[in-house]
Amino acid sequence: MIIAEEVKNESQKREFLEFPVRLYHHDTNYVRPLDKDIEEIFNPEKNKFFKNGECARFLFKNKEKETVGKVAVFVNNLYKQQQPTGGIGFFDCINDQQTADFIFNYCKKWLQERGMEAMDGSINFGERDKFWGVLIDGFAQPLYGMNYNFPYYKDLFENYGFKVYFEQLCFSRPIFADVSRVFTVMHAKHSRNPDLTAKPMKKNNLKKFAQDFTEIYNKAWAAHGEGKHITESKVLRMFKKMKPILNDHISWFVYEKEKPIAMWMNLPDLNQWFKYLNGKFGLFEKLKFLWVKKFKKNEKMVGLVFGVIPEWQKKGIEGYMIWEGTQHLRKHTDFKVTEMQWIGDFNPKMIKIAENLDTTVTRKLATYRYLFDRNKEFERHPTL
Repeated sequence: MIIAEEVKNESQKREFLEFPVRLYHHDTNYVRPLDKDIEEIFNPEKNKFFKNGECARFLFKNKEKETVGKVAVFVNNLYKQQQPTGGIGFFDCINDQQTADFIFNYCKKWLQERGMEAMDGSINFGERDKFWGVLIDGFAQPLYGMNYNFPYYKDLFENYGFKVYFEQLCFSRPIFADVSRVFTVMHAKHSRNPDLTAKPMKKNNLKKFAQDFTEIYNKAWAAHGEGKHITESKVLRMFKKMKPILNDHISWFVYEKEKPIAMWMNLPDLNQWFKYLNGKFGLFEKLKFLWVKKFKKNEKMVGLVFGVIPEWQKKGIEGYMIWEGTQHLRKHTDFKVTEMQWIGDFNPKMIKIAENLDTTVTRKLATYRYLFDRNKEFERHPTL
């Protein structure tokens, strides 16, 4: 017998955070997320998605009152799909299909009561840049904000009837590996153009780079499916929040006569430091973080955003930018590996760029979908 408890009080909230720690106790690749990063997602005052949605968390316990699973289930009215689709996330479960089926059925009923016709998982009640997808290949230490799970989760989802809506591919390469000849040729070509310049993003001029980021982002992605504009004020707030961990050598912009035309945004992988904090970020942990950050080299950087405005796409400007940035960061940083945050298999253009960098796919996640009407034809995410 399994009993569901909605997470309401402080004790239940702690158990929601601590259950995965016990579950992954012997897994050396597991990195506990910061508690505050999880809790902010479920705080209506912190998470804007509560304005257009509803979310609940549940613990699942056996007859001995031991936790055997947990999940968040939510409706996000901004998540536009062909059929009304809800989400489940922060799913953790013992290796038992019956227990997982109970959890999935519970979520299905909760979502059906709110008019949903399908559910996606394991996803976030928020943006796709964090806690999105089920890890299905490449069970290495996760990047900051990336889901991590046991290999058996794939079977739990697929045995229930979930199908892959899209795969999320993470590409990696050594910093000092040879850069593709395609990029060096394009760099040589564009270097002869006196109107073009490449500049690293600097922490002392965030307002300018926020403006440039916004212009490139909106031109490059606004027309994509499920895309949307971003405001300069939002970008500036984001940059200011990231300022303590920004590195002046690893994010690059390209300009044509001072007009921003391309960007390549990277950050240090915070999990290289946060793995020492056991999920906490109080005063003691903040001091410890500063000590670790100062004395332990971070050798992995993470590619967050790559964009080229439409007028400069398919002209090789990315080769110019990447080789300019790579030559510089090799001299001025300790990074040895770069890994791109996931690229959806529905985005062949970005996958091609990643492949041209001579990268390899080092991990895969899957966004699963389950249609409540089992007779309805399943369709994967449309190609961009």
